[in-house]
Amino acid sequence: MSLINTEVQPFKTTAYLNGEFIEVTEASLKGQWSVLIFMPAAFTFNCPTEVEDAAENYEEFKKAGAEVYIVTTDTHFSHKVWHETSDAVGKAQFPLVGDPTHQLTRAFGVHLDDEGLALRGTFIINPEGVIKTMEVHDNAIARDVSETLRKLKAAQYVAANPNEVCPAKWKEGEKTLKPSLDLVGKI
Repeated sequence: MSLINTEVQPFKTTAYLNGEFIEVTEASLKGQWSVLIFMPAAFTFNCPTEVEDAAENYEEFKKAGAEVYIVTTDTHFSHKVWHETSDAVGKAQFPLVGDPTHQLTRAFGVHLDDEGLALRGTFIINPEGVIKTMEVHDNAIARDVSETLRKLKAAQYVAANPNEVCPAKWKEGEKTLKPSLDLVGKI
């Protein structure tokens, strides 16, 4: 069953953010666009590259009205030390969410039972708490958040313009399509 257009299930966990521990719940995701980026674990070799990529693009997410959440199956205590000891992760100014109970990884369908870790999953959630995009893939393949930003802006565009769709490779400011019988078989 796809999670697209379903509401985020209730959850409660703790995150590390800018020197503090904060509570994160499904209500935290409402009222703004949210991007959840699931990773296998802290203190690995590939995950810090993704945290750093998100950190280097964080201002673009903020300009788009979105908050970024990095989620691993570690605790918020691990995230504190990870933030303090990794130059790449230390750039993060967004919540590093702990999911030691695996409530989130299971709810989003990215949990690996045999490893107790998460797959690399990316979810864009609208201000109403509804999942609009999802991407899940093998842990050996790190992501490029510029594509996540593109998808976020496309999701925001179609939310504001419900009679239009964003074609392949669409970028903000480019032409969209208005679905109609006249377009069928002509593109």
